[in-house]
Amino acid sequence: MAALTQEQKDAFWRDGYLMVEEAVTPKQLAALRGEIADWVEQSRAHTAPFGPPTVDGRARFDMGAEHSAAKPALRRINNPSDISDAYREVMADARMVDMVADLIGPDVKFHHCKINLKLSGAKTEVNYHQDFAYTPHTNDDIVTALLFLDDIDESNGCLTVVPGSHKGPVLSLFEGEKFTGMVAADEEKKALAQSLPCIGKAGAVCLMHTRLLHGSSANGADKSRGLYICVYTAADAVPIARNPMPSLNEGRIVRGKEARHARLKEGLIELPKQPKSASFFTVQGQASKQAAE
Repeated sequence: MAALTQEQKDAFWRDGYLMVEEAVTPKQLAALRGEIADWVEQSRAHTAPFGPPTVDGRARFDMGAEHSAAKPALRRINNPSDISDAYREVMADARMVDMVADLIGPDVKFHHCKINLKLSGAKTEVNYHQDFAYTPHTNDDIVTALLFLDDIDESNGCLTVVPGSHKGPVLSLFEGEKFTGMVAADEEKKALAQSLPCIGKAGAVCLMHTRLLHGSSANGADKSRGLYICVYTAADAVPIARNPMPSLNEGRIVRGKEARHARLKEGLIELPKQPKSASFFTVQGQASKQAAE
């Protein structure tokens, strides 16, 4: 049975994104939130990025420069599906994966995942960009599933998107020769004027096309804003740049079967500079917490 109606699928391809409620079970959501609470508590004891290293040797947990034991600012967990049964289960076997298969399936492959977390008072922002510019593939049948771990509205730094922008060009994330990880200031100004907020209850998902322009502001509320972000591709979409967050599960077929051929979409694709730091926030100019010298 299809997870999405034809009307929902049409809306996704028209707008470049789709909000759907109850993308995971209450039990799955509770397990995810429990892990987050534990990781936030662990972060209080650290003064720099920490945790079991990722596949490419970077710290798994990253905090903003404002982080302290009294006021944690844990902002990124890289590939939690590599270290957590709860996150691995949702990545591979949740209703949201069936939704993705309805859009780009039947054969679907996992690319990477992360948690973007804005605790109360956190200064973390996401400047406007398109995911495809970070993770270019031979074709753009790629969906980013942003699962809401909290109730999210405009007060706590919700995702904002530019409807229909997935049909336009992939914008440069360079300023001259420098990879900034965000679009130029004039393009961001235009994006902000056209953006709409993605709001919903914990357990909802925003399914987003890889070429959709999006960003988010800092959390100005006394409540957390967490997203579990999983990137899925059609099985015949093959990466043409190194994964910015290599995973033990990278390339795992989560629906259907492996592809025998790569499907090519014509066009020029700008190749990104992949971050060497714990998270892409530093690429966009937002420093990580670092231990005092």
